[in-house]
Amino acid sequence: MKTAILIITVTSFFCVKTYSQEYRESIIKFQNDLNQEYKDPKESPLTKKDRKHFESLNFFSIDEKYKVEAKFERVENAVPFQMKTTTDRLPTYEVYGIATFMFDGKEYSLNIYQSHRLREMEEYKNHLFLPFTDATNEDETYGGGRYIDLEIPDSDSIVIDFNKAYNPYCAYNHIYSCPIPPGENDLPFPVKAGVKKWH
Repeated sequence: MKTAILIITVTSFFCVKTYSQEYRESIIKFQNDLNQEYKDPKESPLTKKDRKHFESLNFFSIDEKYKVEAKFERVENAVPFQMKTTTDRLPTYEVYGIATFMFDGKEYSLNIYQSHRLREMEEYKNHLFLPFTDATNEDETYGGGRYIDLEIPDSDSIVIDFNKAYNPYCAYNHIYSCPIPPGENDLPFPVKAGVKKWH
């Protein structure tokens, strides 16, 4: 009996370790892909001067606690609105759903948006947009908040991985027009995950 328990314990340990390693590798791939994009002259938001010396973005250490599974509630008959940006541009969005999750024993909710323009494009018809601010802004991360890309879930839950949080293009180059995270998406705790501020 003790042997059976030991085998189960060891097996569980290796399963958890394997999953954690796979998860870490998936985030490293995300970071590498982002770095490659920023090195590419055709895709990079960096200025020519900055791109010339660019090696890597600055990331927080990968921390799996910032990957949360949230309850997802679809918002029916959402009213379209014009989201403020860093310029006069006012793109049309709607609140597609509300994600509610627990973090450090407290419950939080975030609005998840859908772009009216992108949903008309086949490539992005399932794309959802999560802009947010948190207690690291201005200090460790870009003052204007960060973004996470999501897809429409096929159930009443959605995974939000803050390790995949990235900066708006405006953080690197003033020529861009970037959505400003609505006030209801301000998290009161520091999200020490994802991309840090540029300079």
